[in-house]
Amino acid sequence: MEYVKTNEMEKKDTKFKKGNQAWKLRTKVGRKRVFESPEDLWDAACEYFEWCEDNPLKETKVFSYKGKITKAKVPKMRAPLMRQLCFYLNCNEAYFRQFKRSLPDDEVGFSTVIHDIEAVVYSAKYQGAAADLLNANIIARDLGLVDIKKEVGDVSVKVISSESDTVNDLMDKLGDEK
Repeated sequence: MEYVKTNEMEKKDTKFKKGNQAWKLRTKVGRKRVFESPEDLWDAACEYFEWCEDNPLKETKVFSYKGKITKAKVPKMRAPLMRQLCFYLNCNEAYFRQFKRSLPDDEVGFSTVIHDIEAVVYSAKYQGAAADLLNANIIARDLGLVDIKKEVGDVSVKVISSESDTVNDLMDKLGDEK
């Protein structure tokens, strides 16, 4: 669509006059989609995941062998992050969340890809922490995991969950069994 100036817009006075309808020149509402298809989004996310694997963080370790001290850079797992993924995709997390919320019910492709992306990020963090490749305390907080201990009589129960309602329900039940 060609941009056409109206007589009102050509004036140097920037105040809107009564009856101004410059807003009608707008051809669409909102930001254009960053990706035209779910496949494009998935391919870009996979590029990011590969980049995370190909560019591990480096930790300097000090080794001693036969009195000789040596420093070496040891690769450490780089956890994929939604914030970093959004930066890689040239959008921000708010745009990504809004895009996810505003998808029509009949558009299953984008919804599935977004769910898969979030699952890959979650799984990578969880498995990295479980394998002691990432700091388990930081990852547990990031993933919203809860670690609760409750003693009931002589029995100690430890509950780990990511759903607070489930934890609260379990804690209520444990409290009732005194």
